Amino acid sequence: MFLNTLLVVLTDLAARFLGNTVFRQHFHLWLSAVLMFGPALSFWVSQHSVFAKRTHFLYRMFLRSGWGWTCVFAGSFVFLLSFSIRRSLSLSVRHLSRLGVAGGLWFGFCKLLYLLENTTGSCYEPLLGGPDVANGQPMLVLREGESKSVCLKAGMVWRGYEVSEDVFLLCLCCLLLAEETAVFGPYLSLGGISDAPLRILFLFCVLLLGLWIFLLLCLLAYFPQFPTQLLGGALGCLSWRGLYQGWYRRGPSWCCPGRPGQGLLNTKNSSTEAEDTKLNHDRCN
Repeated sequence: MFLNTLLVVLTDLAARFLGNTVFRQHFHLWLSAVLMFGPALSFWVSQHSVFAKRTHFLYRMFLRSGWGWTCVFAGSFVFLLSFSIRRSLSLSVRHLSRLGVAGGLWFGFCKLLYLLENTTGSCYEPLLGGPDVANGQPMLVLREGESKSVCLKAGMVWRGYEVSEDVFLLCLCCLLLAEETAVFGPYLSLGGISDAPLRILFLFCVLLLGLWIFLLLCLLAYFPQFPTQLLGGALGCLSWRGLYQGWYRRGPSWCCPGRPGQGLLNTKNSSTEAEDTKLNHDRCN
């Protein structure tokens, strides 16, 4: 009884916060400010911290498979919420397709960035027995025809234009989770029924959002790489804006899955216009 009450209180507070108009209008601006000024945290953090090691458990367990964690929890929440309201498999799949589109966009950009790095970069082999050039750094000899992955595996040095895929992924996942979970607050305010499994999934999504923000701050503070991280964050924000603030606003159709909550929040109101007014008010920029 106590745990159920605690779950209801925590999820109600989180739903109210994530569904707040101020939060939804300014979260992407706050995330942009973090990307801009986050590297300044490197002056205050200790490089002897456990988070200053790339082999830390959180980096290995979550960052390397960040999209998978996001799809599992966000997808489960979206499916359970939509199916419990409408009992329509096709409607649930339509709402799930937003994650599929975002995943395809992320995968496509990763492939494009990989090609860009291999096209514009070069591999250099350090001459350990040769003369030092400056600051104790060995002389580098160009190795042509090597890809970035092969170059780094061989212990050589890769230099070229890069965009941080980790920051790109974290920013996209943060914005996606904020969008998909924000509908829970308006749903509860309309008197929607929410049992323990739905609330637990929502709480997991909120915790995952907090973890992604924490890992983003860790990357900016302990591994500052300007401007590659800024470019990665900008790419993530542009992807979110193109999908959730652009294409998904066109309304549900055969070529568009629609916005989060569209077709769901009118369970208590028979008027579709009332639902659209609620969504537009909460999602306006």
